[in-house]
Amino acid sequence: MTAPDDPRTRARFLRVDGVPLHVRTEGSGPVCLLTGGLGSSWFDWDLVVPFLTPYRTVVRFDRPGYGLSAPEPATGRPAPTAAGEAERIRAVLDGLGLRGACTVVGHSLAGFHVEAFARLHPDRAAGLVLVDGSVEPAARPYPAPGARDLAARALAGAATAVAVPYLLGPAARRLTARLSTVCREDLAPAPLVRHCYRTGRALRALLRENARYLDLAAEVDGLRRTRPLPEGLPVTVLAADDGCRSRRTEEWLAGQRELAALLGADYRTTAPAGHLVMFDRPDAVASAVLDTG
Repeated sequence: MTAPDDPRTRARFLRVDGVPLHVRTEGSGPVCLLTGGLGSSWFDWDLVVPFLTPYRTVVRFDRPGYGLSAPEPATGRPAPTAAGEAERIRAVLDGLGLRGACTVVGHSLAGFHVEAFARLHPDRAAGLVLVDGSVEPAARPYPAPGARDLAARALAGAATAVAVPYLLGPAARRLTARLSTVCREDLAPAPLVRHCYRTGRALRALLRENARYLDLAAEVDGLRRTRPLPEGLPVTVLAADDGCRSRRTEEWLAGQRELAALLGADYRTTAPAGHLVMFDRPDAVASAVLDTG
């Protein structure tokens, strides 16, 4: 884990579309940006970063509501979209003065975000890495996206009013992490987990993103037909293999292989590893990034 007083580490807040976002830059060299899946915060990449900083400038940020970032306004903002998240990535890089090409790395749900970035901003993509990325072939979104987003906001507000995030948020986060690793442990710093997951803003962000999951998948599927990846762009799909030969594991790995074939990507597996590959095999994640761009 990068030491807090490492002179190459800089934490700041950038105002993107009116929302202060927590952003960290570390290391030196070509730029790579790391963005986490549903409910993730910047520190979920902490074990990966030291493998990268001798060779790369590493950018991490928290989407609105997560980590230390401010929430989006309670009303008046559209539900999350893949194009919107791609634009947020571009705005973060521009806000840091990093206007060249960048290797973008997305875990789980954020695989949709970084793939959309590479397709919509092809001149800014130097490489694409999907870390156990979400796979939803031929996804069809549920109807009434506005109503679903309103319901997610209302549910988060009701839960916050009776202190559900404060009482259960950190415990739910720790349980989810334990179930998503082969080490069965949440390796994130406990004080940060308590600080970031006791808040209603984190719950609202999670519920809103979850309500839009199939919409994002369908949006990216549409981009695949209309916005090709840049010619020659190096792409890696890194799949987590928990070492169990269960039907669930085999189906997941088959989906990851199909994703790699669809994108013309280098397909890799790492074992044993759960869905939070960054905890179980940070070295494998870093190797995929360094080999891609």
